[in-house]
Amino acid sequence: MTPAPKKDPALQALLEARMHDPFQVLGLHPVPGGPKGASEALLRVFQPHAREVAVRQGDSYLPLKRTHPAGVFELRLPAQKTADDIPYTLRVDGVNRHDPYAFAPVPPADDLYLFNEGRHLQAYRLLGANAQARRGVAGVCFRVWAPNAARVSVIGDFNQWDGRVHPMASLGASGVWELFIPDLPPGTLYKYELRQRETGAILRKTDPYGREFEFRPATAARVNACAHVWNDAAWMQKRATWDWLHAPLSIYEVHAGSWMRHPGGAFYNYRDMAARLLSYVLEQGYTHIEFMPLMEHPLDESWGYQCTGFFAPSSRFGTPADLRFLIDACHAAGIGVILDWVPGHFPADDFALAHFDGTTLYEHADPRMRMHPDWGTHVFNFGRKEVQSFLLSSAHYWLAEFHVDGLRVDAVASMLYLDYSRKAGEWLPNKFGGRENLEAMEFLRELNMMVHRDFPGALTIAEESTSWPMVSRPVYLGGLGFSMKWNMGWMNDSLSYMEQDPVHRRYHHQKLTFGQIYAYSENFVLPLSHDEVVHGKRSLLMKMPGDPWQRFANLRLLLAYQALMPGKKLGFMGDEIGSPHEWRSQEELPWALSNEAPHAGLQRLSRDLNRMVRDLAPLHQLDFEPGGFEWIDCNDAEQSLISFLRIAQDGSVLIAVLNFTPVPRPGYRLGVPRSGTYEVLLNSDSGIYGGSGVPAGEHLRATKRAWMGRPASLTLTLPPLAAVLLKPL
Repeated sequence: MTPAPKKDPALQALLEARMHDPFQVLGLHPVPGGPKGASEALLRVFQPHAREVAVRQGDSYLPLKRTHPAGVFELRLPAQKTADDIPYTLRVDGVNRHDPYAFAPVPPADDLYLFNEGRHLQAYRLLGANAQARRGVAGVCFRVWAPNAARVSVIGDFNQWDGRVHPMASLGASGVWELFIPDLPPGTLYKYELRQRETGAILRKTDPYGREFEFRPATAARVNACAHVWNDAAWMQKRATWDWLHAPLSIYEVHAGSWMRHPGGAFYNYRDMAARLLSYVLEQGYTHIEFMPLMEHPLDESWGYQCTGFFAPSSRFGTPADLRFLIDACHAAGIGVILDWVPGHFPADDFALAHFDGTTLYEHADPRMRMHPDWGTHVFNFGRKEVQSFLLSSAHYWLAEFHVDGLRVDAVASMLYLDYSRKAGEWLPNKFGGRENLEAMEFLRELNMMVHRDFPGALTIAEESTSWPMVSRPVYLGGLGFSMKWNMGWMNDSLSYMEQDPVHRRYHHQKLTFGQIYAYSENFVLPLSHDEVVHGKRSLLMKMPGDPWQRFANLRLLLAYQALMPGKKLGFMGDEIGSPHEWRSQEELPWALSNEAPHAGLQRLSRDLNRMVRDLAPLHQLDFEPGGFEWIDCNDAEQSLISFLRIAQDGSVLIAVLNFTPVPRPGYRLGVPRSGTYEVLLNSDSGIYGGSGVPAGEHLRATKRAWMGRPASLTLTLPPLAAVLLKPL
C-alpha cells in the first residue's frame, strides 16, 4: 500500500510543477543523524510514468520505494557505499539510465556575465542543447534564457512531453535555466515548457538557440551533433587576405525552394544543390551565391524572412551537415556563399520567440515599438543586452560553424528609423528627440566590427533603401561599418528608365546619369533582386517596352548596363533566362525556356557579362573609386546614348557605348583616349545573343581627330538597343 504523501513544501512545489530548484529535492542528498549516528544519503527520484525504479549497487539493483502516488521514489543508502558510485545508474521499468539530478548545474560565471552584458559572441555554446560529457557520462546540457518564468522544463519523446519530469534549475539573476540530461542521443526532439510567473500559464516553446528542427509544420528542435570535416582550409586562408574592395563580385541570388525541384515538386536537398546549382553557377560565371534566408521558418510564403530558428538551417532542404557539405563544395569550386540574414524582426508565432517567457522578452514592451506595421512581425529590442548577445551570436554562428563568406543584412532601414512605416503618434523618439534608433545603430556597428575582426575577408552587405550616411564606411570614421550597401537608387532609376518607351527616354535621360553624383559615397552593389519581380511588379522581361524582340533587346541592354557600370553586381535567379512571369516561390524556374532561342541568347549574354566582369580588371578593380570611371558623353539625351570609360589600377581602359533606342546609329563618331586599333569585345545585339546582328565591327581604327574632349576618335555603327564594349589594342 502506497504511504500517505509527505508534507514537504519543496516536494509539493515539484509535484505541482512549480519548482525552480529541483536539485533541492531530487537526486542524492546526505541525511544527518542516521541510526546510531551513521551518515546516510537519501536518493529521491521523480518518475510519474514509472512502475518500478531501482538503483545499481555493485552488481545488483536496489529497489526504491514509491513514497508518493504521483511518482516519487526514495531509498536511504549508507553514504560511504554510494560516494564512489556517483554518477549512479537507475533502472526505470527495466531500462538503465543515469539520473539527471546526479549532475548539479555547472554555471559558467564568466559566460553568463558576458551574455547578460550583451558581449557574448558565442552564446550558442552557452545556451541551447550542447552535447557534452560530465564526469565521464555523455549527454546534453540544456540552457535557456527565461528570466520571468517560474519554472522551466525540458520536454520531448524521452519523457512523453511531460513538463513535470525534467524541471530545470534556475541560475539566479542571469535569468538562465540549466539541466544536463545524460544518455540523450543526437536527433532527440525537444522543446521547453515554461510556467509564467504571474499568471501560471503554461507555454511550450521551441529553443531560441536550436540548431536543427523538425520538418514543417512540426516545430520541435533536434539535438544536433556536427560531424562535418571541413576541406576548405585553402579557401579560408585565401579569403583572409582577399582584397574584396578591388575584386570582382557577381552575385547570383537564389531561393533554395524554387531554383529547381525534383519531378513531382519535392525540394532539392542541399547536397542536390551542390551538384546542380553549383555547376550552373560556375558555367554562368558568377563569383558568389547569395541564398535568400535558409534559417528555419514556418511558412514557405515568407521566403524565409520570418525566421524562427536563428541558428538552424531549414529542414526543408536537409540537415546542418548537408548545408556544410554544400558550402564546402562551393569553396572547393572557388565560389563564395553569402546568406541573407534577418535581425530586424521575427514572427509572432506562439511556439517561437514571441512573448517567450510570458513577457515581452525579445521584443519591445511598448506597443509603439513592438510590432512592424508592414509585416505584422515583432521588432527586436536592440537595447536589451541579452538580445544583442543572441543576434551577434547568430551572425557569429553562421560565419564560424558554416564558413559562410558574408551576410546580406535584410531591411536595415526598418531597423535604423523609429518612425519607419509609422504615422505620427505611432512611434517614440529617441532620448534626443530624433527618429534614429540609437540601439539599432550600436548593434549594427558591433556586428560589423565583430565580423571584420574575427572573420577576415567576410562581407556584410546592407539592404538599406534610404540616404542614411556612411553605411559602408568604417565604424572608427563614424560609419555603420558594412562592407557594402545595395544601391536602391540606381535600381529604381534604371528600371524606371528602361520601362519607358524608347521614344520618351530622351525626357528621362538624367536617370541614367544621376547615379554618378553619389556613386562613390558608399561601396555599392547594383542589385536586380527578387523584390523587383514579385507582387505585381512583373518580371524583368515583361517590364521592358515594345514587341517581343524589343523586350529581349531591352533586357539584354539592361543587363549589360548593370555589368559595365561601377559597382558590384547582383542578379536574381531566372532573370538571366528571361522568365516571362513573376517569380513563383512554389515552383521551380521555367528552365524549359533555356532551349528557346531568345531565352538561350539572353542566358549566354549573362554568362559572357559575368565572365567579363570577373576577368577584365577595368570592370571591377575601381568599382568604389571615382578614378575607375569617366564619362565620354553623358549629355546625348536626344539620341538616348551614353558612353564612358572604365579604368583599372594600372591605367588600362575599356570603352562602353550604349544605345537606348531601337534606331541603329551608323557612322557614330566616338572620342577615345588615343589613336590606334580597338577591338570589339561585346555587342549585345549580336546574333549569338538573339539580337538583330547589326555589326559594330571587330577591329576599329581610331585617328588623331579630337572629339568629345578626347585626343582621338573613331567611327562605328551603334546597333539598336545595344551595348558595345571596346578595348584598345
